Amino acid sequence: MRKKTQMIHGGIPRDEHTGAVSIPIHHASTFKQDGVGNFVYEYARTGNPTRFALEELIKDLEGGVRGFAFGSGMAAISSVMNLFSSGDHIVLTDDVYGGSYRLMTKVLAKYQIEVTFVDTSDLNEIKEAIKDNTKAIYIETPTNPLLKITDLSRISSLAKEHQLLMIVDNTFSTPYFQNPIEQGADIVLHSATKYLGGHSDVVAGLVVVNSETLANDLHFIQNSIGAVLGPQDSWLLIRGIKTLAIRMEEIEENARKVANFLTEHEAVTTIYYPGFEEHKGHEVHAKQARGFGGMISFDVGSEEKALDVLKKVHYFTLAESLGAVESLISLPAKMTHASIPKERRLELGITDGLVRISVGLEDVEDLIEDLQAALQ
Repeated sequence: MRKKTQMIHGGIPRDEHTGAVSIPIHHASTFKQDGVGNFVYEYARTGNPTRFALEELIKDLEGGVRGFAFGSGMAAISSVMNLFSSGDHIVLTDDVYGGSYRLMTKVLAKYQIEVTFVDTSDLNEIKEAIKDNTKAIYIETPTNPLLKITDLSRISSLAKEHQLLMIVDNTFSTPYFQNPIEQGADIVLHSATKYLGGHSDVVAGLVVVNSETLANDLHFIQNSIGAVLGPQDSWLLIRGIKTLAIRMEEIEENARKVANFLTEHEAVTTIYYPGFEEHKGHEVHAKQARGFGGMISFDVGSEEKALDVLKKVHYFTLAESLGAVESLISLPAKMTHASIPKERRLELGITDGLVRISVGLEDVEDLIEDLQAALQ
C-alpha cells in the first residue's frame, strides 16, 4: 500500500460491526466483561476502541510494532522518558523544542536522569558524548527552530554499536515524508497537535515502537501514569490524518515559493530551509525523506525588527504551534523556546531576531504579499 492510500486505508479503516467508513467515537469509561477477566476492553485508561483505531493507524504509517496515543506531545515524550531510570544518561539534539529542553533539565534532573545536548548532525559530537551509563540517543530532525538535519542511518549504526535506544521526534516531517523506523530508529515520537491533526483543534501525542518489549514496557507506563488521549480527540486525529498527504504536498509547494521569496529579500539576513541545496543538511534530508516540509526560519537582524514583522502580518497568525491549515508565525526566543536560557539560545543561533513560520494552505501569492508588506 502506497503512502497516500495508507493515510486513508491504514489501521482500522471502518467499523467492523456496521461497515461505517468513519470510526465510531466510543464515549465509555468502562466495558462489560463476560465473566471475570474475559473482555476485549477493560477500562478506558487501559484501552478504548477509538483510541486503538488511531494507534493502529500511526503504527502502520510509521512501520512499527505498536502505536500509542497520549494527551499531548509532552505527555508522549514524558512517558518515553519513563523508560529510563535514575543514573541513566541520554544524548539529545541541542537545537531541541523548548518544552523538551524544559522537561530534560527541570524535571528529569530531579530523578537523576542525566542529559547531554549535542549537535546530532555531527557524528563525532555524539561519539564524544556517549558514556558508560548512556542509554539512548534522542533526535529531532529537522530540528526546531533551526531545521538542522541528522543522518538517521548513521546514528542508528552508532546506537546499535553501543546498544543504545534511538528515539526520533518526527513531528516536522510527518510519517508521509519520513519514516525513522525504516532508518533504524527504535521509538518515533509525534506532537500530533501539529501536522497530523492539522486543523488547530486537538492537542495530542503519538508514539510508535519497533519491538514487543518496548511496546509492553510503554503500555505499562502509559496505563500506570494515565496519560491517554480521549476518544473525541482520537477521532479528530484519524480524520485529520486522512488528508495529511494532500496537505503536506500543498504545504511543501507553498513553503518552497515562500522560501525563495525570503532568500531574495534584503531585510532577511539568514534563512533556514532544508529544501535549499545550500542548506547544510539538504543532501542528507533528501536521502532519508520524501519531502522538505513547511517550516521556515529566518533572521531579520534584531528583536525590534522581528516584532515589527509579527505586528504587521495579516494572513500569518501570531501563535504557538505549527502544522496547521492556516499559516502561523512566531518568535522562538520569546515563545516556543523562551524556557531555554538566553545565553544557551544565542550559542545555538536562536537569536532575538529569528522568526519561525509554519506555511499553511492559503494562496501562496497572498502569503508572499503579506510578508513583503511586513518586511518593508
